[in-house]
Amino acid sequence: MEITTQEELLGPLLLARSTIDRSALFRGDAEWLKRAWEDGATRVLVVDDGKALVRRSGEDVALTLLPTADAPEGERYLLGVDAEGVAYFAVTAPLPGVVHTSAPGRIVAPRAASSLAEEEIVAVGLREVGSLLGDRDAGLMVYAVALEAWHSTHEFCPRCGSRTEVRSGGHVRVCPKDGSQHFPRVDPAVIMLIHDDQDRCLLARGPQWPEGRLSVLAGFVEPGESLEHAVAREVAEEVGVSIAEPHYLGSQPWPFPRSLMLGFFARATSTEFVLDPEEIAEARWFSRAELLAAMESGEVRLPSEVSIARRLIETWYGKPLIGDW
Repeated sequence: MEITTQEELLGPLLLARSTIDRSALFRGDAEWLKRAWEDGATRVLVVDDGKALVRRSGEDVALTLLPTADAPEGERYLLGVDAEGVAYFAVTAPLPGVVHTSAPGRIVAPRAASSLAEEEIVAVGLREVGSLLGDRDAGLMVYAVALEAWHSTHEFCPRCGSRTEVRSGGHVRVCPKDGSQHFPRVDPAVIMLIHDDQDRCLLARGPQWPEGRLSVLAGFVEPGESLEHAVAREVAEEVGVSIAEPHYLGSQPWPFPRSLMLGFFARATSTEFVLDPEEIAEARWFSRAELLAAMESGEVRLPSEVSIARRLIETWYGKPLIGDW
C-alpha cells in the first residue's frame, strides 16, 4: 500500500504555541516601554543560557514570572502583550536563588511533571519542559530563549567590531560607530520523513547519537536554495536516496540556538543506502509493525514529543507512539 499524502501533522507542535501578541508597534516607543516596565501588572521571564525557572503545582507546570520590581538587572526584551493588556518582558541574567538541574549537552531528556517537586522552583530548559508548559508559557519561553541566543552571539558589529547597543525592545542591535542595524536571524532547516512505495519510513542516527536513538533526516537550507531542493539534496547527501513529491506539513521554532524546522514528507524513488559517515552512522527502513516491535523491545527510541521529528513519525504511523529519548 502506498502512503497517501498527509494534509496536516498529527498532534500539536509543542514549541509553536503562543497566546500573546508580539506587539511590534510598541518596540520603538521608548515612552510606552517605560510605562510598561513601571506597570505593576507587567511580568518578567528571566532567562540564563537557555534556562528559566518553573514551578509545579499539582499536574500543572508553569513559568515563574516576576514583577518588574523583583527582576534582576540585565538586557530587556519585549515579548508582547496578552489579551488582558498585560505586558511581558524577558531579562537575561543569572537565575535567582536556584541551581541548574541539568547539564548542557546535545541530548537532554524531557522531564515528567512528577519528577519536579511540588511547589519547588527549579531551573530547566525547553527540551526538558516544553511539552509540560501551557500555550502562553511555551510561547514566552521559546521567544525569550531564541532572543537570548541571538543577542549572546551578536554583541559586536560585524562591520567594524564596535560593541553594539540593544534597541527596539531587544529586537535590534545598533552599532554606535557606523550606525548599522542588526536584526535577529533564524536558520531555516528542512526536516523530512521519507517513505517508499512499500509504505516504509526511513529513520537514521548521526554518529554522535547512541545506538537505538533514531529520527528522521534534517539539514540546513543553503543560500539560493528552495526548501524542496534542500529536502532532495540533504537526503541524497546523507543516505544516497533519491526522492520525489516533497510535501510541506508545518514548521516549528527550534531555538538551539536559532533554527526554524520546516517539516516535509517525501517519497523515495530509490531505497539503497550510500551513507555519509560524517553525518549518518546508521539508516534503516521500517514498516509500521517493525517500528512498533523495535520500540516495544527497546531496540529503537524516538525523539521526544517536543520535536517536530516525533510529529512527522507519528503522522506517518497514524497515531501517537509511546516512549521517547
